[in-house]
Amino acid sequence: MSGVKQRVAKLSQPSAWVLEPEAATFAPNNKWSNKDMDVVPPHLRTWSSWDFVAYWLSDAANVATWNMASSMLAIGLSWRQVLPAIAVGHFLIAIVITLNGTIGAQLHVPFPVVNRSSFGFYFAYFSIISRAILAMFWFGIQTTTGGECVYQMLKAIWPSIQHLPNHLPETASITTSSMMCYFLYWLIQLPLLLIPVHKIRWLFNIKSVIVPACWLSMFIWALVKTGGASGTSIYSQPATIHGSKAVWAWFAAVNSALGNFATLGVNIPDFTRFARSPRAQYAQMLIIPVAFTFFAFIGLTVTSSGYEIYGKGYLWDPLRLIDQWDNRAAAFFASFSFALATVATNIGANSISCANDLTALAPRYINIRRGQVICAVIGGWVLCPWEILASAIGFLTFMGGYTIVLGPISAIMIVDYYLVHKKNIDTPSLYRPKGRYRYTGGVNMRALAAIVVAVPPNLPGLINAINPKIDVGNGVYPYNIAYLLGFTIAGGIYYTLSIIFPPTETLLDAPITGEDEVERKVPSEHDEEGSIEEKKGSNVREEVMEAI
Repeated sequence: MSGVKQRVAKLSQPSAWVLEPEAATFAPNNKWSNKDMDVVPPHLRTWSSWDFVAYWLSDAANVATWNMASSMLAIGLSWRQVLPAIAVGHFLIAIVITLNGTIGAQLHVPFPVVNRSSFGFYFAYFSIISRAILAMFWFGIQTTTGGECVYQMLKAIWPSIQHLPNHLPETASITTSSMMCYFLYWLIQLPLLLIPVHKIRWLFNIKSVIVPACWLSMFIWALVKTGGASGTSIYSQPATIHGSKAVWAWFAAVNSALGNFATLGVNIPDFTRFARSPRAQYAQMLIIPVAFTFFAFIGLTVTSSGYEIYGKGYLWDPLRLIDQWDNRAAAFFASFSFALATVATNIGANSISCANDLTALAPRYINIRRGQVICAVIGGWVLCPWEILASAIGFLTFMGGYTIVLGPISAIMIVDYYLVHKKNIDTPSLYRPKGRYRYTGGVNMRALAAIVVAVPPNLPGLINAINPKIDVGNGVYPYNIAYLLGFTIAGGIYYTLSIIFPPTETLLDAPITGEDEVERKVPSEHDEEGSIEEKKGSNVREEVMEAI
């Protein structure tokens, strides 16, 4: 018994949780980096073009995509208006993802490290924290959906579960049976979150086969039940809003599509750093708009069919549609498919992303595995995600709200890498708090100014979206294009300031990669003041490589 007490006492000490020092290639010590934050060594750069295609196929065929498309019907748009909005939105976000993905594929570092070149070593924590919060919210949303999948699976096996007494109040927005299923899904999902990033490809590959097959089956079922276009046409249901209201609703739908993966617009380097080459991730430019538009069309079709078949309004959650089925076997396998889709999306888009951010916040104590556990606890329980999915309007408001920050962050990263630094980045200095990218006290004032100018125009609309009783006049309209507006303003301001006040201390004639040191994987001998090359003020790469 005393031995157990000693172990518990030891675990209560912070020193017991300190990670073993890794061979951090460029950081002065494990206070600033660990193995999971380090430059990816060549033998772990294993993601091919097909892996990225499978990743996005698996991400596209998820309940969130179905929810996004179908909830647009719920606000009064027709499918002819919704589908182009989804296509345009995902084409635009595909451009952002591919551009930022190229940065990760060329530097082989995660988003928290990449962001330091444009925001400054310490101001990068603003982006990291913002993105981590959103990833936690999305983790909770996906886990809530997974709980619904478990409920439908259990109901297909034991129909009596629907008669389980509810002991929770109506204001909880969740029932006792739903809470039980939520916990079961969270528990099943937890060990899958711990699979290393470079090995997680097999899950995406499996999902990219099983889940699309299920969606196609539901699509065929919808056409058969409604007689297709020649019967009671599911494609002729009109819009219920018109004029300028419809126009602004369409722009809001585009913004919602952008917001669907605005997080990956900034953190895609977390995955592309494992690419075999920058070309391997170029497939994202094509697969994202094609896959999401196609799967959104399936979601729209089946939702519209449900409107005609069951006459209960738009069942914008596919699991509510499955709940109407009498075929228990079909309900089980469809729910299992959505459960698989949800867990793969949660790992790829939320858990790993949040874990990378948390790792950057405390690399001495947190690695990706621990970060995923923290995300599972906070995102899964603290944030009460079932409240977010209470209504279609609430869902759109949630997704659109965070784009006012994520759009500017993406713009600054892209402009900085391609236009300001022209791809010439000193990778070793990204790991040094007093290195080249310290700027002014760790803050790039150009990025700060761009954020300060780009976010406020969207605040009135966000306030009104949260509380419609607050009248903000015409200020509500910019919020309907929040991502594009914030992206354009931030990118323009950042580039202009960088031209007027060039960051001369960070401008290089050629990139400094330190690839030789990465391949040798020897501990860095640099101090916190920066590299030898920085101290001399020279841009000669060969001298640096000789020195290290």
